[in-house]
Amino acid sequence: MDSKQKVLYTGHRNSYTELNEPYFWTITIKEWLPILKDDFKNVIINCLKWLKDKELIRIYGYVIMPNHIHLLWEQLKMNGKEFPKNSFEKFTAHQFKILLKSDPGMLERFKVNSSDRHYNFWQRDPLAILIYNKEMLLQKLDYIHNNPVQPHWNLSFTPEKYTFSSAEFYDSGVDRFEILSHYNDYF
Repeated sequence: MDSKQKVLYTGHRNSYTELNEPYFWTITIKEWLPILKDDFKNVIINCLKWLKDKELIRIYGYVIMPNHIHLLWEQLKMNGKEFPKNSFEKFTAHQFKILLKSDPGMLERFKVNSSDRHYNFWQRDPLAILIYNKEMLLQKLDYIHNNPVQPHWNLSFTPEKYTFSSAEFYDSGVDRFEILSHYNDYF
């Protein structure tokens, strides 16, 4: 048994990540606003695909909800001087700003008085939990896939029918957006 299998998750929130380690990562829209309609979800998918195609990340599971996303992923190498997660946040925020120009009232809700930005779409301190073993990964994958079918969301009747999730991939092998790696590639 290696040392990773001996350590159990203790429930401490941590946004710190390292390269070449799998994480359960959750990032939320500021104030939990449900802006992630399909055009926003496609921005997220396109960004993840670009990062994957550049071999900066590996994705084992995901779901994009109306106001947050969950990823089971591994950051493989830096994108220049920044982690892929930072590139993801910057690119998606820029695209969200463009999409919200047609809704100035909503765009105004994301305005901030900061020296390094005018808008902030993502809440600070995303949740990052290191995945220690396959059992933990499967538990998080199950949670991710069942998120859209929860009664308070009611986005789909079954996990594999929800378009913006990896559930279909693990059910039928179909990788709709060509962004996934099977978790057996790591564990």
